[in-house]
Amino acid sequence: MEVFVQQLVNGVTLGSIYGLIAIGYTMVYGIIGMINFAHGDVFMVSAFIALIAFLALVALGVTAVPLALFLVLLIAMALTSLYGWAVERVAYRPLRRSFRLAPLISAIGMSIVLQNFVQIAQGARVKPLPPLIGGGYTLIESDTFAVRLSNVQILVVLTTVALMALFSWIIARTRLGRDMRACEQDLKMASLVGVDVDRTIALTFVIGAALAAVAGIMNLLYYGVIDFYIGFVAGVKAFTAAVLGGIGSLPGAMLGGLLIGLIETFWSAYFTIEYKDVAAFSILVIVLIFLPTGILGRPEIEKV
Repeated sequence: MEVFVQQLVNGVTLGSIYGLIAIGYTMVYGIIGMINFAHGDVFMVSAFIALIAFLALVALGVTAVPLALFLVLLIAMALTSLYGWAVERVAYRPLRRSFRLAPLISAIGMSIVLQNFVQIAQGARVKPLPPLIGGGYTLIESDTFAVRLSNVQILVVLTTVALMALFSWIIARTRLGRDMRACEQDLKMASLVGVDVDRTIALTFVIGAALAAVAGIMNLLYYGVIDFYIGFVAGVKAFTAAVLGGIGSLPGAMLGGLLIGLIETFWSAYFTIEYKDVAAFSILVIVLIFLPTGILGRPEIEKV
């Protein structure tokens, strides 16, 4: 029982990180109908920016963890949002009216460029971060096992819940959210009724990149290590989460992230850890056989 509860806690934490990344995939797909395969590397580069920023702040004498974390969040979100904007301007906007594979190939190219740039600049070795947030709570304790909820896990989950609530409010209550929903339904019609389509799409990339930046920082705090390849691995899993939950659905992206996180952690605890990715992708295949649009996805109706 204790092992089950511990893996549940770990799975929700990991799933929250995947969910934040998956939202970026589902936002872009919902509006322009394409997958941003450079999105996972935004997650990776934000973690490196956070690590460098932490070390720079310590060198400048900023040792208070809450202040340092706040400043690092601002720096990483600003820089990765700029990268998200650049991806849209360089890889997608010029090719939006081209054949459908052109933006996809362009985005994959930008992903490879960024991976190799980070590898050259930071090296291929794993980069560690000393524990910044310690402590936690014991939820259940027995003679042989104790279920622990760390403060980092609490921070990850609360941050995810807060951002999900904020973004849901933006989508439902603000002009930007209204423009996004209009573009999701019909780009041409949205343009005809006065929506600045280019601006809306660019802001969608920017917001998705900012959420991925937060996920990258949370991942760095949780695991304490990063390398240049984590963006590809996490990106594939987050994309899987978005498809599993229903690509184009924000609640579906978060649900898919939680499911992938739970599948990975439970499989690692009760079976062989080497096949945890196989288990997650197998569940995706099974779900798509019976629910082709994902768990919360809506079937598209084409008018002729």
